[in-house]
Amino acid sequence: MPDIGTFCLTKNYTSFLEFCIVPFSSNLEDDMFISNLFVLIYVIGLLINFAIIIVIYKNDHLHNPMYLFLCNLSVVDMCYTTVIVPKLLYILISGDNIVSFTQCSIQMFFFFLIGSTEDLLLFIMAYDRFVAICDPLHYHYVLSMKVCILLIAFIWASGCLNSLLISISVSKMSFCHSIIHHFFCDAKALTKISCGGTELFYIVMYVELVILGLIPFACTLASYIKIIRVILCIKSSDGRRKTFSTCSSHLIVLLIYYITIATVVMMPSSKYSDLLEQIFTMLYSTVAPMVNPLIYSLRNKDIKKGLLSLNQTKRKATLDQQEKLAKPGTPTADINSSTSKLYRTVEVWLLKLISDNNFRV
Repeated sequence: MPDIGTFCLTKNYTSFLEFCIVPFSSNLEDDMFISNLFVLIYVIGLLINFAIIIVIYKNDHLHNPMYLFLCNLSVVDMCYTTVIVPKLLYILISGDNIVSFTQCSIQMFFFFLIGSTEDLLLFIMAYDRFVAICDPLHYHYVLSMKVCILLIAFIWASGCLNSLLISISVSKMSFCHSIIHHFFCDAKALTKISCGGTELFYIVMYVELVILGLIPFACTLASYIKIIRVILCIKSSDGRRKTFSTCSSHLIVLLIYYITIATVVMMPSSKYSDLLEQIFTMLYSTVAPMVNPLIYSLRNKDIKKGLLSLNQTKRKATLDQQEKLAKPGTPTADINSSTSKLYRTVEVWLLKLISDNNFRV
């Protein structure tokens, strides 16, 4: 079976207004496994993030700055995977690897929009934990609902502006060939096939690296250094543990995000650099959005209680509906009764898994 790269080279291109995406491997036999993997990641990520949004929306006691930012993180995570995975699945399933320059630009615009927004959002979440732990008496004054809404609006507007500048700089490039060795239209992959016009792009990227990369990272690092100092000053071990538990989930998410992105940015050129870049990009753009809500839900008592309450409400509604549809003594009622018993058995096992204090990420 011919590889994708050979297939792309046999296509007749009149201009470089189209690109050929070559994801992960040129072996077409791997497409089914990769597509199934991404379907699983995408569906699980969407369901869990959507569940967290519903839990925060339905519970009034979760309407505070921390959970408002967490709700926005879930929205960002759902958008992250939606920008990449559906188009990738279409490529893998249909075998049509060709994307127009317009499609490529649109995907790249939304990818950088979501990426920039997440970067700033994680920094604001670190500041939220800093104020909550280091200055708890002024927490609701410093991070009032009005201030939080303005911060969220600023984050999305900044991400949009940054993405627009990057998209304009990429449009100035000229390309030597049209084969992109990546699973989506990545700007770094486009620079590898460009013949010129990359000067503006690199200027924009260096400015972005400083403003949206190094500065938020340095401020986040300083915030957690101060948080750790405050925690260490707490005399009781139980108090230290409880205080640290309020920011441990965010710290884990930060480590996953920064380590994977730093690996992609600083990875040197080698024989396997293209494949490794795709793997680490997949980790922070598709796997991390699925893992983030799991980390928060399994390490946060309020989120766990909300998920359990939501599940119990859903179960009650399902049982009420079954009682209305089926009368006792009929075959349908017997089937519904058996199904309900099986459902409750599985549900009890899942709830026990979620509520088990020893189950930690």
